[in-house]
Amino acid sequence: MKILDTLTDRARNGKKSIAVLVDPDKISDTNQLQQLINLASENLVDFFLVGGSLVTTTNLAEVIKQIKDSVSIPVILFPGNSMQVDSSADGLLFLSLISGRNPELLIGQHVIAAPIIKNTRLEVIPTGYMLINSGKTTSVAYISNTTPIPDDKYSLAACTAMAGEMLGLRAIYMDAGSGAEKEVSARMITTVKKSISVPLIVGGGINTRQKAFTALEAGADMIVIGNALEKHPDLLIEISEKVYEWNQGVGTK
Repeated sequence: MKILDTLTDRARNGKKSIAVLVDPDKISDTNQLQQLINLASENLVDFFLVGGSLVTTTNLAEVIKQIKDSVSIPVILFPGNSMQVDSSADGLLFLSLISGRNPELLIGQHVIAAPIIKNTRLEVIPTGYMLINSGKTTSVAYISNTTPIPDDKYSLAACTAMAGEMLGLRAIYMDAGSGAEKEVSARMITTVKKSISVPLIVGGGINTRQKAFTALEAGADMIVIGNALEKHPDLLIEISEKVYEWNQGVGTK
């Protein structure tokens, strides 16, 4: 089954998914990455996202290869620009930054990347990317030269997500940004979830068990855990246990 079909089917049935975000810039050696891969595998993580706002290193292909050589968990590219494309991954979030008004990230970079992606076997997942204000300027906000949606403008976020779905985008990704001071609020997640029928992905600032649970209960179909695992790898164990219980409960209803 394709990645999007899997995510859509799970969302439709009320099941939750976990993705681990790997930023190649933050991988210092293969042992560090292997520990993360093993942790993800042991805790039944559903997807790996690979990419970042900048990616100044040249190890994107090596990171993907190590993951794919170690586990069967799908690897999805999470590109910050048109250069972050590697055909060895399984899929690619074709991100349109619909919360901003920078034409380069609405369509410009996509035009450059399209012929490259067309010549790969990557599963392309058209995704509406929405930055939500997290209390400070994050790397993605600075690099993208866009203003995040204010964290108290729930209707604006919902209308933005609706417009993205009407444009044909197949998933919505709400992000507070890497290393965010605060996560996307439960009210924001619930409001957006009620306004769309496509899967809702939520990331940024999810650095405690309670924040993860709150996001899932508010309506996130998939949560993305990244920076927090560097300091608190046990966080993934706690979250995965909760998600497993949730999904088992859904399956028995």
